[in-house]
Amino acid sequence: MHRSLCNIYHSLPAIEQGVSTCVLIVSLQMPDASTSVRRRIRAVGRTFRELKMIARGVVSRDHPIQVHIIPMRRCNLSCAYCNEYDDVSQPVPLEEMYRRIDKLAALGTTLITISGGETLLHPQLDDIIRRIRSHGILAGLITNGYLLTPQRIRQLNAAGLDHLQISIDNVQPDDISKKSLKVLDKKLQWLKEHAEFHVNINSVIGAGVKNQWDVVTIGKRAVELGFTSTVGIIHDGTGQLKPLSEGAQQVFREMKKLGKHSYARFNQFQNNIALGRPNNWRCRAGSRYLYICEDGLVHYCSQQRGYPAIPLSEYTVGDIRREYHTEKSCAPNCTISCVHQTSLVDFWRDPQSLPSHQVFRPATTQSPELVQIESRSQESVMAD
Repeated sequence: MHRSLCNIYHSLPAIEQGVSTCVLIVSLQMPDASTSVRRRIRAVGRTFRELKMIARGVVSRDHPIQVHIIPMRRCNLSCAYCNEYDDVSQPVPLEEMYRRIDKLAALGTTLITISGGETLLHPQLDDIIRRIRSHGILAGLITNGYLLTPQRIRQLNAAGLDHLQISIDNVQPDDISKKSLKVLDKKLQWLKEHAEFHVNINSVIGAGVKNQWDVVTIGKRAVELGFTSTVGIIHDGTGQLKPLSEGAQQVFREMKKLGKHSYARFNQFQNNIALGRPNNWRCRAGSRYLYICEDGLVHYCSQQRGYPAIPLSEYTVGDIRREYHTEKSCAPNCTISCVHQTSLVDFWRDPQSLPSHQVFRPATTQSPELVQIESRSQESVMAD
């Protein structure tokens, strides 16, 4: 369920044609004045810390900028495209999560996004968020939103959450995904009323999506509620390109027209993904971006689990420097947007020359099923 918070943020004005309008839009209850004031104050502080994160990333190359960490692999849903969940795993114990967060802080990490699985299933999630924030690190959370209630949202406020992202895949639930606007719209209204953190709604286009125009309907609703909206492109089971159909490309072009006020605008990287073309870029996975699985191993990303496969407890600045200079063989056809956007900080410097996909000091307890480098028939969604 890895849907990064650094996806393609864009504002969506009203759509005049080609859009399903079958969603019943319920009147919103406006948040009270005190919630609005707290939200604005927190937004100012969050923006300041984000600017510091970017500045520090430019000045120093020896620390991770963004980390995705998995405290819970189990999920309460079973979306057909997803290869990042199971229905049996137990939550990572809180003390172990503390050790991993403290280690990431020692490495200089500036943003930690909690992913899964379904993150809200972890019984001590708020304590994990507090630990992240105690180090001054930005805290993000990715969820399917099913378990959100007004009280749960207020608890996330109190824990200090900075960013929350919900993935909504369609307007009406289907056999591919139950994460529909029809099911989740009430949750979005609660977020509008109570959330003091930034909220982003992610949706997808590409193979397997029954109604490509749903993405525009979802995006329009997100902006109406005051949230940001992102779009992801379906990729294969290793994070590699799956060119969009002509119909999906039409939706993509419509989204480009609407993206002129975006947080991170459509760029040539996204254009090439839509057309199935490779990109020439320097992937800094394993260095500026880390993916920490539930077993505590460092991986390139959610779709390249197994490399470098070093326990986080043993990860050093030397490992960060090595992977910074390692050319990733999967990069040209990669669609994992969170890695790409994180790597943009260093796009202009330091060519890569070391060979990729080497295993260093692997954990002897590594689970074989976590290594998902070989091509798989199932699909996943582009990380944000």
